[in-house]
Amino acid sequence: MTTTIAVALVRIGRRLALAALPLLLAACATVAPDSAPKIDVVGIEPLPTLGPEFRLLVKLHIVNPSDTPLEYDGAYVEINVDERKYADGVIDARGSVPRFSEAMLSVPVTINAMAVVRQALSLASGERSPIMRYQLRGKLSGPLFHSHRFETSGELPLPASR
Repeated sequence: MTTTIAVALVRIGRRLALAALPLLLAACATVAPDSAPKIDVVGIEPLPTLGPEFRLLVKLHIVNPSDTPLEYDGAYVEINVDERKYADGVIDARGSVPRFSEAMLSVPVTINAMAVVRQALSLASGERSPIMRYQLRGKLSGPLFHSHRFETSGELPLPASR
């Protein structure tokens, strides 16, 4: 008798869980942003060097097309050159981009001296193509699960060697 009651309770529990699943999914859909922000790199400037490493300041342009403010709490940027990691950096900055607005965020990145040496040796050896391919990607961290990833890539022509 007790086993039939236990089986009945398990069946009822499964049915309740199955009935609650659409409600949970609907709740998650309301938490998700309706319009993802657009994040572009608009500038890269040199910074004072720190010992054997070189530093750059990557400027990000953030566009918030949503009707709610975009809160962020830190950012990460990584630069790859010819499919090799070249530089990366983080910033512990908090801020908000108002609804239907835009803002700028500057992230300092560090280039390892060995990455510079590797690039110089590659250029000097002549084994490179006349085009340097780059990829810049990163993450704008937000509260809870509202982080936003971005990525851009392109090619830069290298000067012809004589």
